[in-house]
Amino acid sequence: MASEQLKLDDDIADQKNNHDNDIPNGDHHQEEHAKVKGTAMSDDQDGSEFSDVEMEKSSEEKDNSNSNSNTNTNSSSNSIEVDKTHHDTSNGVKEVDSHHQAQANGNGNHNHYIPAIKSQAQYLPKPEPPPQPKVERSQSLSMAESLPSIGKYIRDRSSTFSAAIIKRLSSLKEDNFIVKNDHTLNFEVTEFKIPGVKVIVKLKSEDEDETRGRITFFTRSNCRDCTAVRKFFRERGLTYVEINIDVFPKRAKELVDRTGNSEVPKIFFNEKLLGGLVTLNSLRNSGELGKRMKELLGEVCPKEAPAIPVYGIDDEEDEEDDLAPIVRFLRQKLPIQDRLIKMKMVKNCFAGDDLVETIIHHLDCGRKKGIETAKRLAQKHYIHHVFGENDFEKGNHFYRLLDQEPFIIGCFNVRHTINDGEPKSASFLADSLCRLMYAILEAYASDDRHYLNYHIISQSEEFRRYLNLARDLQRINLKIMTPDERLAFFLNLYNAMVIHAIISIGHPEGILDKRAFFLDFQYVVGGYPYSLNIIENGILRVNQKSPSSLMRPFSNGDRRLELAPTTVNPLIHFGLCNGTRSSPTVRFFTAQGVEGELRCATREYFQNGGIEIDLDKRTVYLTPIIKWFSVDFGQDKDVLKWVMNYLDATRAGLLTHLLSDGGPIRIVYQNYDWSGKF
Repeated sequence: MASEQLKLDDDIADQKNNHDNDIPNGDHHQEEHAKVKGTAMSDDQDGSEFSDVEMEKSSEEKDNSNSNSNTNTNSSSNSIEVDKTHHDTSNGVKEVDSHHQAQANGNGNHNHYIPAIKSQAQYLPKPEPPPQPKVERSQSLSMAESLPSIGKYIRDRSSTFSAAIIKRLSSLKEDNFIVKNDHTLNFEVTEFKIPGVKVIVKLKSEDEDETRGRITFFTRSNCRDCTAVRKFFRERGLTYVEINIDVFPKRAKELVDRTGNSEVPKIFFNEKLLGGLVTLNSLRNSGELGKRMKELLGEVCPKEAPAIPVYGIDDEEDEEDDLAPIVRFLRQKLPIQDRLIKMKMVKNCFAGDDLVETIIHHLDCGRKKGIETAKRLAQKHYIHHVFGENDFEKGNHFYRLLDQEPFIIGCFNVRHTINDGEPKSASFLADSLCRLMYAILEAYASDDRHYLNYHIISQSEEFRRYLNLARDLQRINLKIMTPDERLAFFLNLYNAMVIHAIISIGHPEGILDKRAFFLDFQYVVGGYPYSLNIIENGILRVNQKSPSSLMRPFSNGDRRLELAPTTVNPLIHFGLCNGTRSSPTVRFFTAQGVEGELRCATREYFQNGGIEIDLDKRTVYLTPIIKWFSVDFGQDKDVLKWVMNYLDATRAGLLTHLLSDGGPIRIVYQNYDWSGKF
């Protein structure tokens, strides 16, 4: 018994020393009142005879404690008088208990503890040793030291938890609690609970059991019937495969081979042709759609069904330009260097005569053919005059290769080097751009197209193909396009570049971000750099100053001015989407209907908050776009008359009333929300 007493005393002392070392000096008084379960803690560092013991005992333990207290009080040589006013040892514990209860009522502490004489410790439960070897230290464990213990604890708990689940599941199986796929049940989800775990078993519905095939349909971009079919399947939660022949043009031949024509949409259940939107609506209205789905989709999809599109593979390789080998030779052999020309230091340039001589030497031809080849290089935008004065002329002129232009490094449609493929038709690329971007909107934008999922767009096959198409814009010939084609092309290019810019550099938050977004994010198109600012203010607004700039985008003689329209069309401001909440809805335009589509976009913008009219206050609240570009819209009253052409009947009537009575009209410009549409 004495050895057990000594062992307990040593453990108590160790715990006290370890605990005191971890507690600041100012916290000892608080530590005295800490709640301890099953362990005695010394309250005196010099061997005091008392300790605080939690008072959570049964009535029998209390009686034993009272009797032991009487005996040990008489035999202890260092016993301390608990309460001088009470000498009846049979009631000593109760008196002390009430004494401490009074203290607890005074300061809120000790309400669970009673003083116990140290010799009583032999009657307390023996303390169990900790599972880990005892570590004596004055500081807490470091993270590196504690990680193994944490890992062991997690593994132990995981094993225990897994064993409990297996045991419980086994018992359920033995007791026949596992629910089988009984079609007589009136519920679809069966639940049974395990302590600490909730297992949900979802029974397969009859449709899921019988619909094992694949729904496939062919579509085109910007097709209303295709949009209706897509919406029909989405609303019913049906999985489908869409083959957009504008994104996968090689599949157009397959569509004709399977159906006999190129009309879309065409819906297939496995390898069987169901029909188009008319057939789908007819089956839905007659209630036969579910039956046909069970009949045609009951089997696993066979190999004869339309194949799922393969992502990441281009339909065809670009044809190399016939001048590409000559350009590669010129990059190595031309005497390219920095020169002082017209009091300006021009980098990476060469003389026109040196170009001709190098071509003659490489092709082993005459001077006439050498000059013709140099002109072809300029027409295909492989070379440019350093000051943009001409395409190519004999004489003392200096030129520079396109891939060595200073702006190339900042163009986001250039991958390492210039595209040496044969330039494609500008009209073809403009139409392909429109179709690809419409495919992106239909797949990854909200129904109202106010919000786009840029993260998913960045990982999509449509966007990958768009980036390939953007590379093809580097050396196209924009001069051969009609005015409507150029108008639609630059509107679409602006909106596509905004999506690309948000994905690549993020949405602008401050002034510096806006500069990088609108000025520094560039494409090389037709041999020249184009930023969002250049497209909007240089091309579409015919070289006008932007609201935040004192200079025009183009200087006199800039070759890009040849692509600008003759006059400014104010409707362009409602066809350009810069990705902010207050900008017009993103859309793309066709060359055949660009004017009508711009009018539609303007109407939509004013109907969705671009103008508000307060008749009582005689106040018109207008979008700040009109204020920023007031030179394009005219004076205030002229602006109101112009706006009235694009309002609904109610707003047009209110504005007509204000303009007709001759009274003053106050125009207030709304706040612009620059936050992004995410």
